[in-house]
Amino acid sequence: MDKMMLLMIAGMAVVTYVPRMLPFVMFSGAELPPFMKGVLNNVPYAVLGALIFPSIFLIKEGDLLFGFVGAAAAFALAFCGANVIIVVLGAIAILSAYTFLV
Repeated sequence: MDKMMLLMIAGMAVVTYVPRMLPFVMFSGAELPPFMKGVLNNVPYAVLGALIFPSIFLIKEGDLLFGFVGAAAAFALAFCGANVIIVVLGAIAILSAYTFLV
């Protein structure tokens, strides 16, 4: 392997490791305020929504309804309190049925 490639891999490892290590070191033993705990608990859902939402419109070229059907199925299952795996598998099943029907 090229020396530059090894340096690049090492640099990416450091850049990935440092942001994950810093909160553990800085906040070890510290109690966060309840508001901050609530914000941090909701960050994964906000990021997931930001990543998935644009894909609803671009999932199948020329058929916007395809994305809306999948999103509606996922939202309905999530609203009913289903586990994440059930939400994903349910949306896949609904879209499979939609594909065969249309």
